[in-house]
Amino acid sequence: MTHMPQIKRYTTPITHPARLLLFTAALAAASLFALAACAPDPTAPAASSDAQAPATTASLSQPAQDLAPAEQAIQTSWQPPLTDAQSDAPVAPPAPQPTQPDANAAPQPQSPQAPAELDANAIVAAFEQVIGGVHTQVLPSVVNIVVVNRVSADNLPPWLSRPSPFAQPPAPDAQPDQSDMPDDESADPQDDFFFRNGQGSGFVWDSNGHIVTNHHVVEDAERIIIMFADGAETRAEIVGSDPASDLAVLKIDADIADIAPLALGDSNAVRVGQLAIAIGNPFGQEFTTTTGIVSAVGRTIRSSRTPYSVPKIIQTDAPINPGNSGGPLLDRQANVIGIAAQIITEDGANSGVGFAIPVNTAKQIIPELIEHGEFRYSWLGIRGTNLRPESAEMMDVDPATRGAHIIELAPDGPAEQAGFTGSDRTQTTDDGNFPVGGDIITAVNDSPITSMDDLIIYLLENTLPGDAVAMTVIRDGGETAIIRVTLGERPE
Repeated sequence: MTHMPQIKRYTTPITHPARLLLFTAALAAASLFALAACAPDPTAPAASSDAQAPATTASLSQPAQDLAPAEQAIQTSWQPPLTDAQSDAPVAPPAPQPTQPDANAAPQPQSPQAPAELDANAIVAAFEQVIGGVHTQVLPSVVNIVVVNRVSADNLPPWLSRPSPFAQPPAPDAQPDQSDMPDDESADPQDDFFFRNGQGSGFVWDSNGHIVTNHHVVEDAERIIIMFADGAETRAEIVGSDPASDLAVLKIDADIADIAPLALGDSNAVRVGQLAIAIGNPFGQEFTTTTGIVSAVGRTIRSSRTPYSVPKIIQTDAPINPGNSGGPLLDRQANVIGIAAQIITEDGANSGVGFAIPVNTAKQIIPELIEHGEFRYSWLGIRGTNLRPESAEMMDVDPATRGAHIIELAPDGPAEQAGFTGSDRTQTTDDGNFPVGGDIITAVNDSPITSMDDLIIYLLENTLPGDAVAMTVIRDGGETAIIRVTLGERPE
């Protein structure tokens, strides 16, 4: 048999049935007396509803202070003893007694409500509304670009037999007639040239008739036709073009004051996973909208027309195909975050890896193209790579060091004239071949450089040809030096 523990404030438990009955009756009488003492006097005047409640009312949840100590103990601590039959059974706790709230107590915070059940149809409908709203909003400012190129039959460019992923061949229903060709010219196969029709995309940049697209869309164009979604067509001329960034600006003759230019976003704020919406003319299918996400940011790709690199590229899986070149990549607020430029493909069609030039790069370059017809890049005159820990260790440099490792110097370029050195040897290990020697650039004007991309971005965004900069380098052997160099202008 389990023994009941002694009840606090008592030395002897009450177990006899007769005694228990008498004790219970006495307890009930004492409780009735206490309640009567706390009841209001019916002859007293009624208190206002705004008056503070009497102290006895506010303290009803506490033990009555005018009861004898033993009675207080009974009210607060006593529980009936267990019988032999109940001793092994679990005892349920007493039910909580309702209490009146304290008028002076601070309000308690409400427990949060359970979230309402999500409606799948409503979620999908909201997504569809966003996409449709963006399409409707920007459609008047997106254009289809048709170009006619003169191609020499005797000196075909290498890419003609293997077209660029974005070079749109003429569709069966989009063959140019004689009016699409320069005056007094024809596509006679006996001539030493022929005309090639292509398509791309673009969008309205400002209210002055400027259209932005890719350089490779309008490169060597003999004639450019701009087509709007409402069916309007007009001629366009090239104002400026930049092969390195693959950007170009066109000017149309028509008055487009009533067509709002697209809003420009901030590509530095773009994050992986956010919605990406592409609008363009894939395979000649005008004004097609496709969606996906931003798959990566900060990519560096080789320019399609120059040996130079383009940094801070946005990668997306939104389907972009031949004909999308130059079209806008938008966020869900219909802001331009990039300009579709390239895809990785083995068959010329989208494979889920597309690249867009960041709009912040366009903000820097397009105004120069409008005003001067070209963009002038500063030039250091090096070929480099990210420093590998293996190369650093072989050069007695801390393997944790990060920077741009100079591999080769352009002959008589700014870097060579300033005294920089490039890699002079290669060492082979079980992990591969590693360049050794050459300066490691770790800062420009006290701004940290941790990679070759950092160096390209700093020079693009912060310098012009002719600027003098101070570069911190770590040399072969671990010595640190500061080299001052005057930047040149990037050669074509």
